[in-house]
Amino acid sequence: MNDEGVVGVAGLLDRATAQTYASWFRALADPTRVQIVEYLARQAQAMSVGEIVAAIGLAQSTVSQHLKILTEVRFVLVEPVGTARHYRINDACVDCFPSAADVVMGRPAPSPNGTC
Repeated sequence: MNDEGVVGVAGLLDRATAQTYASWFRALADPTRVQIVEYLARQAQAMSVGEIVAAIGLAQSTVSQHLKILTEVRFVLVEPVGTARHYRINDACVDCFPSAADVVMGRPAPSPNGTC
């Protein structure tokens, strides 16, 4: 086991870390969610659903469903603004998100911390 506690028996990722990474990959397994994450990351500010809808070009209900999935894995954070909800990228999760190539190729992957 290394300092981060991510590598277990036989050099495999420990089960909890593998489950966390799998949830991240599932959340990003849809092109619309990838677009939303990329858009929010580029904007670097909290945005309303309407602003995200305008950028993505899909129905509000569809974007809201995708945002729900992204908030569940904490890629996106929700901020109440009056009676509205604004969404912003969670920089902590983006910073510790391992690339698929790193995990598959056995390169050291960052350990998820409590903010992801």
